[in-house]
Amino acid sequence: MSIKFKILLYFSTLTITLVGAVLVFVYTLFYDFRDQSFREEQTVEIETTLNLLTVQKKIDQTMVESIDSTTINNLYDEKLLIFDDTKKPIYSSIGTTEIPDFKEILNQLSDTTPRIDRKDNQYDVVGVYVIKEGKVHYGICKAFDDSGYLMTNYLRKVLIFCFLGISITLFILLYYLSGQITQSILLVTKQIKNYDFGLNAAPIQCKNNRDEIALLVKRFNELMDRMNQAYLFQKHAVHHISHELKTPISVLVSNFERMEKTSDIIELQNLIKHQKVDTKSLGDIINSLLEIAKLESGKPIEQIDIRIDELLFDLSQELLNINKDFNYLIEFGSEVDDSNMLIICGNLKLLKAAFSNLMINCAKYSTIPSAKIIIKPHNVGIEIVFTNVGEIILTDEQIYLFQHFFRGENSKGVRGFGLGLVLVHKIITLHNGLISYKVEGTDKNIFTIDLPYQVKHQK
Repeated sequence: MSIKFKILLYFSTLTITLVGAVLVFVYTLFYDFRDQSFREEQTVEIETTLNLLTVQKKIDQTMVESIDSTTINNLYDEKLLIFDDTKKPIYSSIGTTEIPDFKEILNQLSDTTPRIDRKDNQYDVVGVYVIKEGKVHYGICKAFDDSGYLMTNYLRKVLIFCFLGISITLFILLYYLSGQITQSILLVTKQIKNYDFGLNAAPIQCKNNRDEIALLVKRFNELMDRMNQAYLFQKHAVHHISHELKTPISVLVSNFERMEKTSDIIELQNLIKHQKVDTKSLGDIINSLLEIAKLESGKPIEQIDIRIDELLFDLSQELLNINKDFNYLIEFGSEVDDSNMLIICGNLKLLKAAFSNLMINCAKYSTIPSAKIIIKPHNVGIEIVFTNVGEIILTDEQIYLFQHFFRGENSKGVRGFGLGLVLVHKIITLHNGLISYKVEGTDKNIFTIDLPYQVKHQK
């Protein structure tokens, strides 16, 4: 059963039952009041008749007719009996209504039981024990409460009509309100049904922003945001690792096959050395791919202020430990008035990987034991120029420079996977920067990176 019909069923049953109980209670109170009120009238009738009888000591037919003419219009279809202290009848009204059990009532009346109330079908029977002027009298009255029953029947019809009207009105209102209450739930469930994971997955919307459903939607969106980030990270990580590491892994496998086939110790040592270098390079690639996957999945990564000159000096020192015969000449292209002009906001791991790759390439493809790096701060960012002397990349090959697994003619005899510049390009792009390549003369390779500050620096 849907929530809408549960609300309709439970609330309508509860409210209609309560209304019915209240109306029945009102009718019962009125019915009891009618009984009590009419019996009080009968008691007053008996006492009034006794007062008339005590005024006239002798009862004759004229007196009886006089009393009847006085009381006949008081009660409908009435029969009144008066008895003296010996329980001898001294008065009987002229009505034809009979009291079949008056002797039983008369015998029960006493000073300890001064009043008896009974029902004879719809007739009310009242017996009273009265002391008048020091003498005991007994009175029994039977009458039909015509006006009382008319009002009771009318009240019953009114209450039934009110009950039906209230029930129908409540049912209609509850049906409408249950629809309004569940409308937000239906809208949310529809959006959830059509929800799709992805970078542009829209959050679930809710019309009312203050009720429990809005809170549920907020928590759902928070959960979906975390799941979406995890999903996108997994999606991009799997894509990068499966797509971009096929060739590097194949190279590593090929190296192992060559190791198996060789019996020359010296050649085997060289192959192990190369395998070590390739494995380390592959590890660096995997780390870079994971960081890139985080960014592409929309998951925020740590970004800090980075001094570009300090980063390049640190990298040159690290690379000097690997290749002691190669030097990096780091210069400033213009005078730096404020150290803040050398700071950008970015991810240290990724930028370190990008710069390290370019600096290693400078050493790999250089014909002289040095390369130049020029840092040029400007109004909106920093330009870093990497220059080395060596065999250039042909013009028709330059369009493929940042594509997967591309290796130009100048890379023959140089170990590599063809992924370095692809990762550099992705990293710089993720930092809203640009990377370009150009040739100067016949032997100068120039890679230029332009990175925006991304944060406003005070000068």
